[in-house]
Amino acid sequence: MRRLTDDLGGELTLPDGPVGRVVSLVPSLTEALAATRPEALVGATQWCTHPADLDVTRVRGTKNPDRTAVAALEPELVVCVQEENRELDVRRLRAAGVPVWVGVVESVPDALVCLRTLLTEVLGWGAPPWLEQVEQRWGPAGDGAAAPAVPAPRARVAVPIWRDPWMVVGSRTFTTDLLARAGLENVHAAHAERYPQVDPAELDAAGADVVLLPDEPYVFTEQDGPEVFTRTPTRLVSGRLLTWYGPSMVEARDVLDGVGRR
Repeated sequence: MRRLTDDLGGELTLPDGPVGRVVSLVPSLTEALAATRPEALVGATQWCTHPADLDVTRVRGTKNPDRTAVAALEPELVVCVQEENRELDVRRLRAAGVPVWVGVVESVPDALVCLRTLLTEVLGWGAPPWLEQVEQRWGPAGDGAAAPAVPAPRARVAVPIWRDPWMVVGSRTFTTDLLARAGLENVHAAHAERYPQVDPAELDAAGADVVLLPDEPYVFTEQDGPEVFTRTPTRLVSGRLLTWYGPSMVEARDVLDGVGRR
């Protein structure tokens, strides 16, 4: 048996060798696991939408998982992250004898370390080709690895994630760091809150060159969102490319590199 510690200091014991049964309560990590060893993924949340043909038991949502259903799947490991999942659910799953690993991701380097640690050290699966592609595009992971310098911004952006009330991406988030490393400055990057509420008029006057309207968690569309902005251009984007860490980061690099260029 192997004794491990997760990103929050939680202790867990796993069998020797590769882990063979996993439940993921994190949509982006579900995609990463399915792209690496799909036969080992036995459960996921209803919000785990990629890959589109994922055929596993659904265990409700990220914030309200069906813990009984999770335990019934007899997973060798349940995968969580601090931002997506509740500490209460982690604690109660552990109390029921279910091993849980919790990652912490607030930046691109955090994401790269989380992915490599989970796949190679925790699950024992090795590094898949897609992870090496992500690292080539966004920088290496691991102790002593020097992440590429953040470039000077070529454009300023704002990223709403909800309306009524309007909320935006703020400081200390994976999304803000992802944007910065793609040469895009989040106008709310210095806000004290990670996801502050803002008045729409204030958002329109915040000095962004473009407002990026994602399709999750709020589904902005051509008819729902752009009409609020009279001063700032808007662009509809995939929320997955702004907030998910995993295989999608390859496509995210290509899409974000095109924002703000004439």
